[in-house]
Amino acid sequence: MEIIIPLILSGCGLVMISSLSLRNSMAGGNPYAAPLKQFQFIGLGITLMALCAIGLNSEKLRRNSGKLFFLSWILLLLTLVPGIGVNINGARRWLNLPGFRFQPLELVLFTLPIFMADRLTDEYSLTNRGNFQSFIRPTLIVISMLGFPLMLQPNLGGTIIVTAVCFVMHIERRGWKYPSWGVILGAAAVVVAIMLAPYRMRRFNAFWDPWADPTNTGFQIIQGLVAFANGGLTGVGIGRGFQDERYLPETDTDYIFPAIGEEFGLVGTMFLVILYALWTWRVYYIYRDAKTPFTKVLALGLTASVVFPMFVNVAGVTKLMPLTGIPMPFISAGGSSMLFMWAKVGVLMSIKSENKRDKPKPKKKQQQQEELPNEE
Repeated sequence: MEIIIPLILSGCGLVMISSLSLRNSMAGGNPYAAPLKQFQFIGLGITLMALCAIGLNSEKLRRNSGKLFFLSWILLLLTLVPGIGVNINGARRWLNLPGFRFQPLELVLFTLPIFMADRLTDEYSLTNRGNFQSFIRPTLIVISMLGFPLMLQPNLGGTIIVTAVCFVMHIERRGWKYPSWGVILGAAAVVVAIMLAPYRMRRFNAFWDPWADPTNTGFQIIQGLVAFANGGLTGVGIGRGFQDERYLPETDTDYIFPAIGEEFGLVGTMFLVILYALWTWRVYYIYRDAKTPFTKVLALGLTASVVFPMFVNVAGVTKLMPLTGIPMPFISAGGSSMLFMWAKVGVLMSIKSENKRDKPKPKKKQQQQEELPNEE
């Protein structure tokens, strides 16, 4: 189930991207270009998942956690370098690689749980578990290291997800004492970041009242809600959505969930939410059965790095929070997200294999038989 459910989600995303690409044929474009590219990424992701499941174990991950994290951090910094980082709509979140754009944040969300799990379960953790230094090292240091380049990109949504993953892993290992204050200070920092940046303030105003400027700042939010309304209970049918006419921007990435809601209705969107819930429930058993503190915290961190982006995406497109540009895991178009989402599944499968291998075999019940005297 841990593999089957992401496979179903990826298939649903592929179907939706194919539906959205049909309009390209009307303008002379290739309607199969985007689906074929997404299919390739799914295949590469499954291959990467298999390699992680077979070739990685807790010992290898722990030994190389620092190197992996440092590499992802360097790539994140490179997005800020002119000529190397790609500027799209005023944000520097991508690097150009042969064949596709690479988003280092997705690699960060893969290496971050590995690094945090190692640091939260080292010898220092055993002796300094309850003091404030245990919150500074590594949690606040890691959040600061990643938050600085993310906010300069700018990428507030990515910063929030990184912070949430770090906090969840810290709470699992070292308790609520200091993260509870961190949540309050973090919320205050988000408010200040919104107020100081004019474009964030415009986005917040659009979230608060999109009908105040329906043809400009509120256009995307309104069209997303219109898509859900058009879909109703069962949807208008595949390939028949009005959003295929490009009324809704970024339908294959940030706003793919409203596009699914229009063509497949409430039934389709609830089906996806239930799949995510079932996958989380199945992964919970991997977390519960983990035999070492490292694998236990790692399983929790990897799960959080999948579930949190899903919540942020759904909340953004349903007007529960301002849109942050976070893709839908396993569904949205894009190579970086697809590859590392499947890599996380591979590491979880590796942990599951270790759990089974280290599981003590049940002892056979020894039947005590009374020795009867021999009768001759």
